[in-house]
Amino acid sequence: MEILHSSPDYAVIIKPVGMDSEKDVPSALEERLGAPVFPLHRLDKNVGGVMIYACTKAAAATLSRAIEEGKMIKEYVAMVHGTPPEEGTWEDLLFKDARKNKVFVVDRLRKGVRQAKLSFRRMRSEEQKSLMHIRLYTGRSHQIRVQFASRKFPLVGDHKYGSRDSAKDPMLFSCRITFPWKGENRTYTALPPWAE
Repeated sequence: MEILHSSPDYAVIIKPVGMDSEKDVPSALEERLGAPVFPLHRLDKNVGGVMIYACTKAAAATLSRAIEEGKMIKEYVAMVHGTPPEEGTWEDLLFKDARKNKVFVVDRLRKGVRQAKLSFRRMRSEEQKSLMHIRLYTGRSHQIRVQFASRKFPLVGDHKYGSRDSAKDPMLFSCRITFPWKGENRTYTALPPWAE
């Protein structure tokens, strides 16, 4: 686990694929920093990338407020099957089936249904695959995976949502986080080898 930044207020890390962002990462980080850390957001276990953890309760409150107010910008890269449009914005209604741990796009609001929004830009396409840059406006469970798969562009390696390739895990990575801190915007970035 690489630490991109650590201060008395917060730490920014690159979560490796296979670590639980709410259990494994905080305990590993607390061991490294010698202080408690507070999770603020999550990434699926089989997804890696840039994450931020608060190091004090006050910082956790400030950063959580930034998330609630939509001031924390989360960006991702994903490798998908097919060739999505060059750029665009998708808004969908998502329903999570907790028993199956699977999310579905549905056509009407009802109990348990939440709105989901993202925008995207195609960075390059080759051999029936496309590298996408994605900005999330809502942080729903499996959101990027489901919104792309529902349009017949499943993520490479995402066998839960329709990919039939041999990749072990979904090719999705949290590549940039930007947030306000003490009057200025802070940005932290990283890319996986397959997106460079």
